[in-house]
Amino acid sequence: NMISPNAAIRKALIAKMNGQIILNGSALPIYNRVPSTATFPYIFITTIGDDEAFQNQQSFILNTVTRIEVVTRFKSDAGGDLDCDLAISQILSKVRTRDEDYIDLTADGFNVISQVSNGTTNFQEDDKDFTYFRRILELAITTQEI
Repeated sequence: NMISPNAAIRKALIAKMNGQIILNGSALPIYNRVPSTATFPYIFITTIGDDEAFQNQQSFILNTVTRIEVVTRFKSDAGGDLDCDLAISQILSKVRTRDEDYIDLTADGFNVISQVSNGTTNFQEDDKDFTYFRRILELAITTQEI
């Protein structure tokens, strides 16, 4: 029977980035669920969805898309999205690697076949007091159940 790699993927990505994404001398906190006490900037990680990549009788192979989002906040007339760019660049250097440095999911029962960026998207939201900048990376990870 098929099992889902989603939680294992998020856990491994968080471990790979934890303490490694630095802005203004401080490591960004990483959340799977953003608490109401979160401070800016931060990284939010979630699973967008998954689907079967191949259907065969021998194994289950899934494509999972995981979203890694950098969120910054500035006073409405100050700042910009440079911090998002800097953080996403650091994140890409950690998570978009060649096969020798893919996340390791063997202890969770999965082999990582590929780990590919589906690109980034930028958002800017203005409210009365703050401007929020968000840079979203979608990472496609193909796994095979072992």
